[in-house]
Amino acid sequence: MTDVEQFSYDNRIVRDFAFATTLWGLVGMLVGLLAAVQLYWPAANLDIAQLTFGRIRPLHTNAVIFAFVGNGMFMGIYYSVQRLCKARMFSDLLSRIHFWGWQLIIVSAALTLVSGITTSKEYAELEWPIDIAIALVWVAFTINLIGTILKRRERHMYVALWFYIATAVTVAMLHIVNSLEFPVSFLKSYSIYAGVQDALVQWWYGHNAVAFFLTTPYLGLMYYFLPKAANRPVFSYRLSIIHFWALIFLYIWAGPHHLLYSSLPDWAQSLGTVFSIMLIAPSWGGMINGLLTLRGAWDKVRQDPVLKFMVVAVTAYGMSTLEGPLLSIKSVNALSHFTDWTIAHVHTGALGWNGFLTFGVLYWLIPRLYNTELWSRKLATYHFWIGLMGMLFYVIPVYWAGVTQGLMWKQFTAEGYLQYPNFLETVTQILPMWRLRSIGGALYLTGAILMTYNLIKTVKQGTFEPETAVQAPPLKATPIGDESHSYRHRWLERKPVLFTVLALVAVAIGGLVEMVPMWLIRSNVPTISSVKPYTPLELAGRDLYIREGCVGCHSQMIRPFRSETERYGAYSKSGEYVYDHPFLWGSKRTGPDLFRVGKKYPDAWHYKHMQDPRSTSPGSIMPRYPWLLVNQLDTSTLQKKITVLRKLGVPYPDGFEDEVMANMKAQAEGIATSLASATITVEPDREIVALIAYLQRLGTDIRTDLNAGGQP
Repeated sequence: MTDVEQFSYDNRIVRDFAFATTLWGLVGMLVGLLAAVQLYWPAANLDIAQLTFGRIRPLHTNAVIFAFVGNGMFMGIYYSVQRLCKARMFSDLLSRIHFWGWQLIIVSAALTLVSGITTSKEYAELEWPIDIAIALVWVAFTINLIGTILKRRERHMYVALWFYIATAVTVAMLHIVNSLEFPVSFLKSYSIYAGVQDALVQWWYGHNAVAFFLTTPYLGLMYYFLPKAANRPVFSYRLSIIHFWALIFLYIWAGPHHLLYSSLPDWAQSLGTVFSIMLIAPSWGGMINGLLTLRGAWDKVRQDPVLKFMVVAVTAYGMSTLEGPLLSIKSVNALSHFTDWTIAHVHTGALGWNGFLTFGVLYWLIPRLYNTELWSRKLATYHFWIGLMGMLFYVIPVYWAGVTQGLMWKQFTAEGYLQYPNFLETVTQILPMWRLRSIGGALYLTGAILMTYNLIKTVKQGTFEPETAVQAPPLKATPIGDESHSYRHRWLERKPVLFTVLALVAVAIGGLVEMVPMWLIRSNVPTISSVKPYTPLELAGRDLYIREGCVGCHSQMIRPFRSETERYGAYSKSGEYVYDHPFLWGSKRTGPDLFRVGKKYPDAWHYKHMQDPRSTSPGSIMPRYPWLLVNQLDTSTLQKKITVLRKLGVPYPDGFEDEVMANMKAQAEGIATSLASATITVEPDREIVALIAYLQRLGTDIRTDLNAGGQP
């Protein structure tokens, strides 16, 4: 008689992550709505530094990615892993450390980001102490995951577990490599990479944060919860094998498609494009596998709000993973990049794929944790339609705005002049679309509020089951030569350690091929003799630019298009960024590119522009920055910054630290004198002076003729 072991599943950790998912989802969406409103009504920040668009935009992205989706991912993983492995989680203590550590990280992120404490690297804005905490908490999660799989009572690892394993090892690799930084103080550091190298590493990370935080774990959830909700088996086991291995191998190469037409070497750009296009096949293989799982169950889809959410989620996954490769084609990217088109693309995935799948899992999971029925299926259906309308009201106007921007930026008159030389002409043209977007965001948030109410009522009417008692026979080793199965992959599924190693190798290859040549081959990033390090005052101003999140609206990368060289000046050269720790190329132009803004306007113009942007640019949607005019510049770590940057390769002379204060004071007094000549009285030690110094330096290291096609 087969021995049977008695054990139980831990439902407390699942419940806790479910509650956190719901709470942080509301917070993240509310902050996103505020940011959307500020794009056409900048006064909505109430002149409070912590509420400006530049500071709350990274708060919004981090809240929805790492707080909402992150907690939703862990909720689904902790529920499904125990049942797929027929085992309790490896360690209840590690589960608790993971949960409370992750919530502490989220709170720390919120407090630091609104305070302007940021590295400015997209999706990786958090400073080094929080980065270390993330790594430690992620290690706790990974040990718990792998430990549970190792003690499983089910011989074969189901496909969802494959995606969880790939998520665990790849996110760790991405986070550690991209977060290598040299601390200056407790909450200030500089990336060890500079310029082009930093850009490549960042978008290797940034694109694959989307791939391995927003996609692979959610594919695992799809493979588990969709068949459960439909009560149908997955359409094709063989297709799931192809989907998994092709996806994780190809995805890691695609990061450079974020840097097309930039100063990144062309070979790296081409690699990103080629692998991005190849990604269509495995991505759509996964979508097809999900949708065809519902074959014969469409009557149930029409009646069940859970399946409605999941069908739209899988469809949105398919649409966004088709559009991503299309946007990586250079001719398409030439029109779309820096525009709202990218924002619409991202939100198709975020609102449709991640948001709707999370809602579907919550509606399926909470009643089972509380041994009851969903309080109101009708209210869940209302949520579905309100959320779907919100998504459409969001993405369609933003797509329209993006195409409008791209076309207007490139339009020339019959005489060969830019038809819209004033950047603000493109901004005012799309304001109606931005208003519609905020309506869509409000609808989407309304749906989430309805869901929260529905789930609260469900919880109140049910009884929570902290642990589910189960029994299963122990896993026994299969004698050698007695491993009969129809798929060779079954053999690998029985060896989780080997499986994990092979997954890590598959994702590491692409990163190594792309990044190692950039680190070792000096000619990939040629230097320019006239490019010099920033002065102490300019460096302080650059850190203020980072603090205020200016990179979220302004790019510093002029592409080699006539429309851009006519508008901004000479196209950007890789050697101009060799001392930039971190790089500040930006990914969106809500305002004009600033790379050649140095010496374009007098100091007084910049002062007035920061005091009230409408005074210099009528119709501007840029917020006011009155605190810059009165805040005293903090120079307490300036000498340490110079020391750190020298260690990172910036050629400051030995002993320059002793000259820092005198050098800074002389340059600041020169700017204060310039402002005084324009009847503006300001003390040399104010923050605005440092920011002006940085802006006046941008793009001035090489000689350019701004009126002759921008060629040097």
